[in-house]
Amino acid sequence: MALAPMANVTDAAFRRLFAKYGKPDVTWTEFVSVEGLLSKGREKLLVDFWFTEAERPIVAQIFGGKPEQFEEIGPLIRELGFDGIDINMGCPDRSIERSGAAAALIKDPARAKEIIRAAKRGAGGLPVSVKTRIGYNRDQTEDWIPALLEEGLDALSVHLRTRKEMSDVPARWELAPRIRALRDKLAPQTLLLGNGDVDSLELARSRTEASGFDGVMIGRGIFGNPWFFSGHAPSVEEKLAVMMEHTELFEELFGSNGPKRLKNFDVMKKHYKAYANGFDGARDLRARLMDAGDAAGVRRITEEFLASLSS
Repeated sequence: MALAPMANVTDAAFRRLFAKYGKPDVTWTEFVSVEGLLSKGREKLLVDFWFTEAERPIVAQIFGGKPEQFEEIGPLIRELGFDGIDINMGCPDRSIERSGAAAALIKDPARAKEIIRAAKRGAGGLPVSVKTRIGYNRDQTEDWIPALLEEGLDALSVHLRTRKEMSDVPARWELAPRIRALRDKLAPQTLLLGNGDVDSLELARSRTEASGFDGVMIGRGIFGNPWFFSGHAPSVEEKLAVMMEHTELFEELFGSNGPKRLKNFDVMKKHYKAYANGFDGARDLRARLMDAGDAAGVRRITEEFLASLSS
């Protein structure tokens, strides 16, 4: 069971909550530009690579379009102490695709293979994996997936949608047996993880069993639920207490909206939509939280709401 990499979601603050309340078997960082890590602006990007020992095993996810840069970045990732390197070959962000990175690599299997080989040369023995999709504009399972498996990856995570489908259609778990058969034939040593539309631990387990995959990577299903991997069903009070803990940790690590902030406080607002959901009064609480600009404001609003519940 793996915590998926999601930009401006699975940052250091959020991952620490999972390590505390419901630790996955393996954790991925947010994805970080290889080119950026090799530039003078490296320090700003290293914020996305902060982690604690409690989060291990933890994999650094990177993206880029130039094979030579993947070999060059390996020593830094080893120096930072990561347990593995993952290459993003599935993100549909157009600005990233324009550099030939992420989902754009689905259209260029030869370069994707060069990138994997370069990453393995630079990894110095660290496991190298890829996260991707089943195709770009169509299902390319029969040619794209083998191209990756032929490179002897340690793990392959497959989001069971095409790039064109984004997350707008149901994940195509019916393709899992085909992907598993390709893995068993071409690279039986490669761990295979499925991704898409898994919103509970029970469903994750059933998807794993039915697909024959080695595991599941959970993305959107973890919003507002650091207990996901423990199976615990939190009370309203527990959810809001952890929401405040999350907010204060975010501000401690990244700053509020002052001039020295490392991340914009508005990043937290997507989390409030998930924490404040599914209980009486949640809609009004969410609306108030959207206007908060710092942790003190969130605590005040939340404590006022909790007080109203007990009155």
